[in-house]
This record gives sequence, structure tokens and C-alpha cells, in this order.
Amino acid sequence: MSALQQAINSQADRPMADELAGEPLFQVSDIGLLFGPDKGCQAVSFDMYPGEVLGIVGESGSGKSTLLNVLSGRSQPDAGTIHYRHSDGAVTDLYASSEAQRRTLLRTEWGFVEQNPRDGLRMTVSAGANIGERLMAQGVRNYGVLRGESMRWLRQVEIDESRIDDLPRTFSGGMQQRLQIARNLVSHPRLVFMDEPTGGLDVSVQARLLDMLRALVRDLGLAVIIVTHDLAVARLLADRLMVMRRSRVVESGLTDQILDDPQHPYTQLLVSSVLQP
Repeated sequence: MSALQQAINSQADRPMADELAGEPLFQVSDIGLLFGPDKGCQAVSFDMYPGEVLGIVGESGSGKSTLLNVLSGRSQPDAGTIHYRHSDGAVTDLYASSEAQRRTLLRTEWGFVEQNPRDGLRMTVSAGANIGERLMAQGVRNYGVLRGESMRWLRQVEIDESRIDDLPRTFSGGMQQRLQIARNLVSHPRLVFMDEPTGGLDVSVQARLLDMLRALVRDLGLAVIIVTHDLAVARLLADRLMVMRRSRVVESGLTDQILDDPQHPYTQLLVSSVLQP
């Protein structure tokens, strides 16, 4: 059996094992990283379970992108702990691990979708090579398997497979974002971080991308943490929301509950669009 097939079979078995265990996938306790008074994030705690989508919303400067970078292991926090539970039940203390271990986690069991796809792609190699790199990080070396999976994922994200040898710089912004998503999802990660994945795209491209994302998240059983200033994106994708203001979470709960019946005055202003993101 190929390394790729073993990985796919392992992923197929994973959701049931996680559900039976009933344990959080991701545990955040009192995490914080401040750059000045109320600049950054502080005192953030939550548990997240397999297959759950958590949205982080708030106006610009609220701290949501700082929080995402801390959660994904890319920025060292000033305080707090983050624990991640692997499919075999082992638990990693994220910031007790080395930087190399955190980078490996981001290339294998995790994914990160950048707002600007150029930051998440290698622009000097082909579309197929961009997708195949993640599989190579998991030990797949067979060229036929790598190319076949790259073509399959191009189709999955609605890019013509004939573009497999084209450079990403020849793609439109929407296609680059879809390619970045394929690059992240080809290795079947358990947890994906997304930073404003529809930012900078026009409305029609956004709608198509969101429909595709929603289907992929559902079909693959992904756990996702997504930062967005767009409450329509949050409503479409997220099961739960955290609302941030001045570095703190001011309200959290089920997405429909937060957006239809906000309790905190700031959330009420966001929902009524009195505050501009």
C-alpha cells in the first residue's frame, strides 16, 4: 500500500475515532500576545472539537489576526498554553515544542490559508508542484502518484487540470486562492487556519469560493479556525463565533445565536453595521 493511500485510509478512519474519544482536538488556555495596551490578544480560552468551524470576527485592529498567528504556532505568545491532540491520542504542548516541530505540524496535520494567496504559494514552480510538495513532506515520492493527486485536487477546486504545469502567476486571484486551498488540503490536514480567505476578491469570485469551501469543509470533516471581518462569510462557514474587540473576546457562542441575538453592545453594533470593519 502506498504512503498516500495509508494516509488517506488513516484520515477516513479518523472522524469516528475522534467522536468516540469525545476529547477536544485543540485546547487554548488564557493565551495572550500584546504589542501595547489592548494591541494584540489577551486572556483567550476555548476548546475545539474535530470537524468544528470556529469564526473569529471583529473590526480591524481588534487582534484577530494576531490571535490566529499565535494559535497556528507562527507567533510566540506572552502567556497561556495551547494543546493539540493527534489522531493517536498523543497531546502536543504547542509552545513547549521546538520551532521546527511547529513548522512540521503546519506542513502535515495542519494547514494555513493566507489572505493573499501569493504568500501561501511558491510562485516560481508549477501549480502541480505546489500541490505535490505537501505530499512529499509526508513521504510520498512516486511521481505518478504526486501528479495524479495534483490533477485530482485541481479538479476538486475547479481548476482545469490542463493548467497543472502552469505557474501560479499566470492565474487570476481567485484561481490562486483555490490553488492555495488545494495545496493545503491535499495532505488531508486535521485542522486548517484561514486568514480572510475571501479578502481582496470581487463579489462573484467570493461567492464561488465560499460555496467550494463550505462543500470541502463538510465533505472532509475539517476543523477550521477562520478569521474574517465579513459576517456573511462567518454565517455561511462557522459553527461558532468569537467576537473580538481591543484584544479581548467580548462574546462567543453559536453563530446563529450571536448574529441573530447579539448580547454584547459591541456585537450589536457590528451586526447592525454601525461599526465599519
